Amino acid sequence: MQIFYHLGMAWDLRWKTSFNESMKSFTEMQKLVHRPVIPTFDQLSWLNREYDGYLKRGQLHMNLLEPFVAFRRVLLQILGCMDCTMHHLLDSASILRKGSRFSQAAAVLHECKLLYAGAGERNTTLYWFGRLEEAKLLRAQGQQEMAVNLAKYISQNNHSSEFGSNVYRLVGKWLAETRSSDSRTILERYLKHAVLLSEDHKCTDRKSIARQSQAHFHLAHYADALYRSCEERLNSNEWQAAMRLRKLKTKELEALVRRLKSSSKGEKTDYSVKIQELQKQISMDKEEDEKLQGDRDNFLGVALMGYKRCLVIGDKYDVRVVFRLVSLWFSISSRQIVINSMLDAIKEVQSYKFIPLVYQIASRMGSRDGQGPHSFQFALVSLVKKMAIDHPYHTVFQLLALANGDRIKDKQRSRNSFVVDMDKKLAAENLLEELSSSRHGAIIGQMRQMVEIYIKLAELETRREDTNKKITLPREIRSIRELELVPVVTSTFPVDRSCQYCEGSFPHFKGLAESVMVMNGINAPKVVECLGSDGKRYRQLAKSGNDDLRQDAVMEQFFGLVNTFLQNHRDTWKRRLGIRTYKVVPFTPSAGVLEWVNGTLPLGEYLTGSTRKGGAHGRYGMGDWTFSKCREHMTKEQNKLKAFQEVCLNCRPVMHYFFLERFLQPADWFEKRLAYTRSVAASSMVGYIVGLGDRHSMNILIDQATAEVVHIDLGVAFEQGLMLKTPERVPFRLTRDIIDGMGVTGVEGVFRRCCEETLSVMRTNKEALLTIVEVFIHDPLYKWALSPLKALQRQKETDDDLETSLEDSEEEYEGNKDAARALLRVKQKLDGYEEGQMRSVHGQVQQLIQDAVDPDRLCQMFPGWGAWL
Repeated sequence: MQIFYHLGMAWDLRWKTSFNESMKSFTEMQKLVHRPVIPTFDQLSWLNREYDGYLKRGQLHMNLLEPFVAFRRVLLQILGCMDCTMHHLLDSASILRKGSRFSQAAAVLHECKLLYAGAGERNTTLYWFGRLEEAKLLRAQGQQEMAVNLAKYISQNNHSSEFGSNVYRLVGKWLAETRSSDSRTILERYLKHAVLLSEDHKCTDRKSIARQSQAHFHLAHYADALYRSCEERLNSNEWQAAMRLRKLKTKELEALVRRLKSSSKGEKTDYSVKIQELQKQISMDKEEDEKLQGDRDNFLGVALMGYKRCLVIGDKYDVRVVFRLVSLWFSISSRQIVINSMLDAIKEVQSYKFIPLVYQIASRMGSRDGQGPHSFQFALVSLVKKMAIDHPYHTVFQLLALANGDRIKDKQRSRNSFVVDMDKKLAAENLLEELSSSRHGAIIGQMRQMVEIYIKLAELETRREDTNKKITLPREIRSIRELELVPVVTSTFPVDRSCQYCEGSFPHFKGLAESVMVMNGINAPKVVECLGSDGKRYRQLAKSGNDDLRQDAVMEQFFGLVNTFLQNHRDTWKRRLGIRTYKVVPFTPSAGVLEWVNGTLPLGEYLTGSTRKGGAHGRYGMGDWTFSKCREHMTKEQNKLKAFQEVCLNCRPVMHYFFLERFLQPADWFEKRLAYTRSVAASSMVGYIVGLGDRHSMNILIDQATAEVVHIDLGVAFEQGLMLKTPERVPFRLTRDIIDGMGVTGVEGVFRRCCEETLSVMRTNKEALLTIVEVFIHDPLYKWALSPLKALQRQKETDDDLETSLEDSEEEYEGNKDAARALLRVKQKLDGYEEGQMRSVHGQVQQLIQDAVDPDRLCQMFPGWGAWL
C-alpha cells in the first residue's frame, strides 16, 4: 500500500498539469503527455518526509524495508531528480549497514560512485558524505585500518567545518577504540579539533546541535577514560611500591649527605657520586609522579567541561552523561575542580536533567564538610534547591522523607534496623524551611499534610482477626480535605521542562476511601484507594515495619534506568524487552506507600492456591503431592538431592495451563506466551546483576492480561540471599513451572536469546548502572546489609510470626562496610566474571542458566522457597 501511495504522489509530480475541460483538442493533450516535468528537490520534500516517517516505523524490520528502499531508488531515477537520488542512495547505504546488510550497502555505494563519476561531481558535500559512509561500512565489516585511513584522507581533502567536525570526531573515536595511536594525538589532533570545528559552525538547526553534542560527548568520554587510567595507575600496588621506594631513597640520600659532611677527603668523592645518582633517580621519579598527576587533573578538567557542554547543548546523551557526571562529583567531592564544575553546571544546565538522580543527590546533604560558598555541601544544596524550585512535585517528597529521618518507632529502633543521621535531617529541614518562606510554601504545606496522613495510615494498629478484611478508617484519616496542589503520590506524570506545571498537568489528591483492606503479614500492610481529580481511584499499599522502603525505591529506580537502555537499543526494543515497575514512595525510614499493581496474581497463588492446598497443581496434578507434603519431605530427608528428585517425580509442572485457560485464540496464546518468556528473561538478568534474592513464588506476580511478570518485595538484594540461614545458591528463579510456561523449547530459543540481549545492553551501560548502586555507600541512613533478625524473618520454618524473643537478640551489624564489596561484585558481573573467569555474553548466560536449573543447587534451597515448583 505504501508503494502504491508513493507511486500516486510521484505521478502527480511528474505529470503536473491535469486534463481539464479547457483543453481544446486531443493534440494539446498529446503534447502534455510527452512533456513530463522533472521535479526539484524542494518539490519532493513532502514525499521525502513521508519516506522518513516510513523509515522510522519500519527501521527494525529490514525484510519489510528492503523492497521499499529498492522501489524508491527506481522511482527517483525515473523522476530524474539527481540530488534526491544521491540523498536516497546515501540514506539507503546507511540503513542497510545498520541492518548488517553489508554486501547490499556496498552495492548501493558503488552505484553512488558511478553517478558521481557520470555527473563529474567529485568535490561536493554529497560526494564526501558518500566516502564517509564507505569508511563506516569498512569499519562495520571489521576492516578497521582501512576505515581509519579513508577517514583521514577525507579529513585532509574536505575543508567544510560542519562536515569536518564529524570526520575528525569519527577518526578520534575509531583510533581510541582500536588503540592504534597515542592518547595525546587522539585528544589534541582529532577530538578537540572536532569540538573547535563544530563550535565554529554557528548553525542552530537540529542536526548541527546534535553534531556539537556528539563532539563534546566523545571528547569528554575519552578524556574520562584517560583520567580513570591515570587514577588506576596512581592507586595500583606497583605505583604505591614505587612511592615507598622513593621515600627510602630520599632517606638514604639524607643519610649520605650527613655522612658526606663528616667524611674524610678520600671518601667524599665516593659519597658525592652516590649522592648525584640518587638525586637523579629521585628527580626522575618525582618528575614522573608530577607528570602523571598533572595529566590526571588535566583529563579530569576536560571530561567535566565536555560533559557539562554536552548537557547544555543537547539531550541525546543526557542519561549517560548525568549519571557519569554525578558519579565523578561524588567520588572526588573534595577537589576544588569538581566543586567549580558543580557550580557551573547549576548555572548553565537545566535542572530537569538531574531529576532522575534526585534521591542520590539529596541523600548526600548534611555531611560535616565545609559549608562555605566554595564547598561541596554548598554546591550540593544549591543544586537540590534549584530542582525543588523548578520541579517541586519530583523533589519535595524526597526532602520530606529525609526530614522525617528520625521518625522511627521505639520497637523498631530497639531492633537496630535504622540509623538516624541528624546532620542530614537538619539539612533537609533547613532547605524545606527556606523553600516554604520564599517559594512553594502552599505546596509544601499541603504535601506535609498528606505525608502525615499516610504515615498514620501505615502505622495504624490492627487486630489479628482483621487480616484479609475491610476496616473503616478513623475519622482523623478519612476526613482529610482535598489538596489541589499535591499530586496523587503514586501517579506518574512527566517532568515539565518549562517548569510551569499548569493546572491539569497531574491528577491531584481528592481524598481517601472510607475503608481499607488489611493484608496478611507481620506488619499488616493496608490497601487503600486514593481518589484523584481525574476521576480514577488509585489503589495503594501503605506499609510500615522493619523493612526499609528506600531500598525498594532505589531498586525500582534501577529497573527504570535499565528499561531506558533497553528501549534505546535496537534489538531489545524490537523484542519489547523490559521490566515491569511500580512506584515506591518512602516517607520515613520505616513507612511509605507503594503503587498497587492491578490485574496481577501471585505466581504461587495460581500454582498452589492462597492456602497452598489447591491452585493449578490441585486442578491438573491429579495424584500429585501437595505443596505441604513436598515441603515436609524436603525438610525431613537428610539426602536433599534424592528427596528433591522424588518430589519432582511426584509434582509435575502445570504452568502451561495458565495460557490455555486465559488465552483461547491461538494467536493470542502465542503472543502472551512470548511476552511471558521475554519478561522472565529480562527480569532474570537484571535480578541477577543486582543480586535479587528471596524470589519465592509469592514474590513474583503475573499479569493476567499481558502475562508479564512483576517482582515485588525487593528487600533482599546485592547477594544478601547468601547471608540467609539457608543460603540461596541460584542466580534467579528458573524452576520447572517457570520453564513450563515457556512452551516446548523451554530455555532454548527465545529465553536464551532475550537473556543475551538484555545482559549485553547492561554490560554496555555499566557505568550508569553502577552509579545507581553507589547510593548504598553514599546514604548512611540505610543500614545496608541484611541483619540477623531480618534473615530469620525471611526464612521461617512455619507460616506463624517469629517469636518476640528474637527481637532483642540482634547484635550491632554494620552493613555499609559490606556495601563496597557488593558494589565490586556487581561490577564483576557487568564485566562478565563468573567463578573468577572472564566470560563472553553467551558464555555468561550459559553458565547462569546451568546454575539456575542445577538440581544440586535447587535441593539446597530453603523448603519454603518451593524449588520444585
